[in-house]
Amino acid sequence: MPRLFASLLCGLLLVSCADTNDNMVVKGTIEGLKKGTLYFQKVEDTALVTLDSIEINGNPDFSFSTDIESPEMFYLYLDKADGNDMNDQLEFFGEPGEITIHTTHDFFAHEARVEGSDSHKKLKEYRTMMGQFSGKNLNLIKESLEAQKEGNQALLDSLNSAIEKNNQRGYLYTVNFVFNNRESFVTPYLVLSELSALNEKYLDSINNSIAPEVAQSKYGKQLAEFVEEIKKTGNTEEAKSVESENISEADSAS
Repeated sequence: MPRLFASLLCGLLLVSCADTNDNMVVKGTIEGLKKGTLYFQKVEDTALVTLDSIEINGNPDFSFSTDIESPEMFYLYLDKADGNDMNDQLEFFGEPGEITIHTTHDFFAHEARVEGSDSHKKLKEYRTMMGQFSGKNLNLIKESLEAQKEGNQALLDSLNSAIEKNNQRGYLYTVNFVFNNRESFVTPYLVLSELSALNEKYLDSINNSIAPEVAQSKYGKQLAEFVEEIKKTGNTEEAKSVESENISEADSAS
């Protein structure tokens, strides 16, 4: 009887696992981590919520799972209990399937390698390029501070102009990126997070040009709602300063 009971219990556990509705598994390793708490998070109704967490004590491996209807942004937050909150959160674009994340204790976000998500690859492509614009800005800001200390107004004005132009190029890159990646689930996310100040004409153009499956995704639906609200109220912020002919080129490229 005990053997029979054990067999039945094992069978019930297997059925329970098979019945799970979770269609995304996130697993990986945090090299060098001996102790801490890892939180699996996402944004719901503008609030960051914790879906699950795991206490790590000696074993640096982790695994989470959840059910998603379409690709969307998730976060891993690592509390190392070391009193330092810097660089302890990494973002990744999740999608149905198995996603593996390998990173390190010391450079949790910077050294993260995310595999198994095509959407995340596209996001990384965008972030990498934007990182170049940010890096250039940091150098220009450093130079402008030195010019200010030296009282060199002519150089300071020139550097401030260079910073503004660099920001415009970064913004234009984002515009071109979304027009050239209409089949990516990352596109509506970037429009909502980076291009919400774009004028109604181009927001509507992007919304109408994205692939049907993208339009039906979480961020695709949010983008459609946002554009409709703009049309109804006409209440949109002034678009950032980008040369009109360059935006027209991006529009025609679509």
